[in-house]
Amino acid sequence: MTDVLMTGFPGFLGSAMLPRILERRPQAHAHLVVQSHWLELAQQRVAELVEAHPDLADRLHLVVGDITEPGLGIDMVDRARLREVTEVWHLAAVYDLAVAESIARKVNVEGTAHVIEFCLSQPAFDRLQYVSTCYVSGDYEGEFPEDELDLGQGFLNHYESTKFEAEVLVRRAMRGGLPATIYRPGIVVGDSRTGETQKYDGPYMYATYFTRLPYVALVPGVGDFKVVRAGLVPRDYVIGAMDVLSVKPEAVGRTYALTDPNPPTTGEVVDILAEYLHRKPIKVPLPLGLTRAVIAHTPGLEKVLGLPAEALDYLASKTTYATANTVADLEGTGVMCPPFASYATRMLDYMAAHPEHSSSAMT
Repeated sequence: MTDVLMTGFPGFLGSAMLPRILERRPQAHAHLVVQSHWLELAQQRVAELVEAHPDLADRLHLVVGDITEPGLGIDMVDRARLREVTEVWHLAAVYDLAVAESIARKVNVEGTAHVIEFCLSQPAFDRLQYVSTCYVSGDYEGEFPEDELDLGQGFLNHYESTKFEAEVLVRRAMRGGLPATIYRPGIVVGDSRTGETQKYDGPYMYATYFTRLPYVALVPGVGDFKVVRAGLVPRDYVIGAMDVLSVKPEAVGRTYALTDPNPPTTGEVVDILAEYLHRKPIKVPLPLGLTRAVIAHTPGLEKVLGLPAEALDYLASKTTYATANTVADLEGTGVMCPPFASYATRMLDYMAAHPEHSSSAMT
C-alpha cells in the first residue's frame, strides 16, 4: 500500500488538495500532521471532506505533531503507523510578511529540515511534493527562472528569506538523491469558479481599502502601475497543476512556478476592483520608502486602510516569473491559469458574503 503524509492541514491548499490526491491514489490513506491547537478545526474539516466525498471515509487520519520538533513531534505509537508512507506533501509554513525572524526560521527552515529527515527515514519513500513560493526571488529584478534559486538576490522580509533557505535545503537533498518536486505558487487568491478562500490578503487589501473610502479613492502609486505585474493565481489552478504534476515521473527533480503566465499589471488590478466596487481610483505617484514609513508608524493607519506596510514592497516589485516548465508539462492536461479579469468579481462576491474571514494565515 502507498500512503501519503501531509503537513499544513487544515489549511487553505491542503484541505482542497486531499480529495484530488486520494482520488488519484485509490488504495492510499492520508496521514495529516496537525498541531494540537488546530485539532478541533482539523476534525471538523475532515468531517466536511467526508460528507462531500464519501469515498474518503476511513482514509483520513489525524496525527498530532509539530514540524518544528525532531521527528515532526509525532509520538512513537503514531510513528509506527506511518511505516507505509511513501509520499509526503509539505505545505506547512508561516506566510505572514511581518513575521518575526525566529518564528519564520523555526517553522519554514527547521520545519522543512525535519520533513526531509522524515522522508529519508521512510523505508519505501519515493516522492516529496514541496510547496515553496515564487517569492524566493526576493528583490531580483527581471524574469526569475524556475530552474534557478540563488541569483544573489536580497530579501524584503523574513518570510522570503526563510522560504529561500528552506528551498535550499530541499534542493540540497534532491542533489543527494531525494526524489522531489518543487512548486512555487504566486499570491494565491480564491477559487476562480466560486471565489472561496480562507483569508483576505494580496488584492483583497485593495478591496478593503476601497470600501473604506468615498467614491473617489486615492491609490498610492509606489511603483509604476503600467509596469509592475501582480503575481496572482487562483487556488483551483494551483491545486489542479499540483494534482497533475504530482504523478508525472518527469516532474521529479523539477521546479514549477505556479502563477499567471500573463499576469495583470497592478494598474489593471486596481481598475478591475474599483469598477466593480463603484469607486473612481486616482493613482497618485508616491515614494515607496516614505509611504511605507508613514503607514508603518502611524498608529491605526494600517487597520484603517486595510493595507499593511509590508505589502507596499510588492506594489513596486520589478520581478516577473518564468513559467516555461509549468506551461510545457501541463500542455494537453486541460489545466490552465484563467486571467484575473475573468474571476475577480467572484472573489469580491465571496468576500462580501463572508466577512468572517480575515487576512490572517494559520500558524
